Amino acid sequence: MSEKVLIIDEDPGVLALLRFGLEQDDFTVVTVDSGRKALRTAYDTHPDLIILDVMMEEADGWSICRRLRYMSDVPIVVLSTSARERDVIDALSMGADEYLTKPRSLEELKARVHAILRRANMSRERSWEPIYEDGDLRIDLADGVISRRGERIHLTPTESRLLMCLVSRKGEVVPHRDLLTNAWGQEYAEAVDYLSVYIRYLREKVEQDPSNPRYIRTRWGIGYYFAGDGATLEGQ
Repeated sequence: MSEKVLIIDEDPGVLALLRFGLEQDDFTVVTVDSGRKALRTAYDTHPDLIILDVMMEEADGWSICRRLRYMSDVPIVVLSTSARERDVIDALSMGADEYLTKPRSLEELKARVHAILRRANMSRERSWEPIYEDGDLRIDLADGVISRRGERIHLTPTESRLLMCLVSRKGEVVPHRDLLTNAWGQEYAEAVDYLSVYIRYLREKVEQDPSNPRYIRTRWGIGYYFAGDGATLEGQ
């Protein structure tokens, strides 16, 4: 079975060119010309690699990149007209595996796609788990909707980014730095006190007993983890 590539770009010329080139190399290609359809299409098609333009007019490509990473560990290649160092750093911090600028040689792009997929295939199997649900709490990583016992919980964008990051790595301690850069950017990487304040806000909305949290747990001096389904880590 050929590997599947999802291309998310609002430029029909770019979509046509990349489809043509990748299909020549026997890839199955799915294209999306609207950022608003990107997340659902990614979940429905389960691609092996995603090529994403973050500089879109009708959607926030940066948010799409971040939420794609919440949903899966599938390799993400950002293809952008911006060569700013800040944009490169932000994209990689949000989970992109590669950042390429336009215009870019089709042959080089294909070579990079092949190289990324070789590395990915030597590591773990890619998975798509867009929903966490335990009968009490339901978190949809694709739509960003959180509810408890059927009642929707309204989170601020920052609270939502923190929760999605934790849930996407369920059972794994996420270091303070990772949470800070994911939610606020590299410039906040050392603001641990700032993080603790927002974790408290989040617990007050998500937990039934914020003083004795079931879901958002602390590994002192290291970070936080999402202990869904009653999971706990040794030493807690």
